[in-house]
Amino acid sequence: MSYAQLVSKIEANECKPNLPIISPGDLLRVGVLIREGNKSRVQPFEGTVLGIRRRGSGTTVVLRRLTQGVSVERVLLLHSLKIASIRVLRRSKVRRAKLYYLRQPQARKTRLKQRL
Repeated sequence: MSYAQLVSKIEANECKPNLPIISPGDLLRVGVLIREGNKSRVQPFEGTVLGIRRRGSGTTVVLRRLTQGVSVERVLLLHSLKIASIRVLRRSKVRRAKLYYLRQPQARKTRLKQRL
């Protein structure tokens, strides 16, 4: 067994099997496990997908939300144990793989068209 085959076999065990299909422009609600002292709770983070980096078990998603005029971006590792749940709330029709133009101030007027 070669090294590459061994790594792919280990990665297959680490990946979550029931992830939804995610694409740029989607509105996601991700439940993130937060530990505070001895307690842990699930905190939802809702945002628009700006981009996806697909690397097997290292797949990451960049989420962005606007809260009270302040933009918050978060890079989440999809197959992490800290991710409790992922739900797609809305799908949008976009023509780019990376939606970095939504970071600009005039992008607040930009509306993503809903995909049916």
